Amino acid sequence: MNYLIILNDPPYGTERSYNGLRLANSLAKAEGSLSVFMMGDAASCAVAGQITPNGYYNLERMLKILSSKGGKIGVCGSCMDARGIKPNSLVQGAHRSSMDELTAWSREADKIIVF
Repeated sequence: MNYLIILNDPPYGTERSYNGLRLANSLAKAEGSLSVFMMGDAASCAVAGQITPNGYYNLERMLKILSSKGGKIGVCGSCMDARGIKPNSLVQGAHRSSMDELTAWSREADKIIVF
């Protein structure tokens, strides 16, 4: 099964992106492929160097785990530009992406889940 998860919310302040990445990391254990696309305020989820209080979730760590399991992580390039996020500031395993790549991932996916 091929999954695509699309995140829209900021990394902190709501827990939608956190819950989307929890599901992504769980799905990454299964057979098939998994892609995560971050757009809008979710582009900030992929910024490296996140510092959170002890005991608090950290999306950078979650993305690194996802990447180590073979998950593909794309960040909307237009959304990055609108927020001043440079490609070299992305967490390891994430890359600047595009609507063309999101379209391709959508066409390949058996299931698309939006948070």
